[in-house]
Amino acid sequence: MAKNFHVYFLASKRNGTLYVGVTNDFVRRVFEHKQGAVKGFTKAHKVHDLVYFESFEDPRSAIQREKTIKGWPRRWKTNKIEETNPTWRDLYDEIAGG
Repeated sequence: MAKNFHVYFLASKRNGTLYVGVTNDFVRRVFEHKQGAVKGFTKAHKVHDLVYFESFEDPRSAIQREKTIKGWPRRWKTNKIEETNPTWRDLYDEIAGG
């Protein structure tokens, strides 16, 4: 089965404002954040760099993981980013095929 559900972290900059989300249309959703297409937190705080993500086959697992991560202290979130992306580079081109 394909992993069609994603939990993701967006950042305004390295060690900047963080956003944690979940989606079943990953590329489209991150693109919407990057474009500021939807009013809300990410648009207001210019949080648009994809810095971390996890993939899931089951929507319930993805939603539960998002809830768990949102309850973490900030340091745990930044540690999770830095495990795989120590420079906090924007991963959007990798997921969008660019």
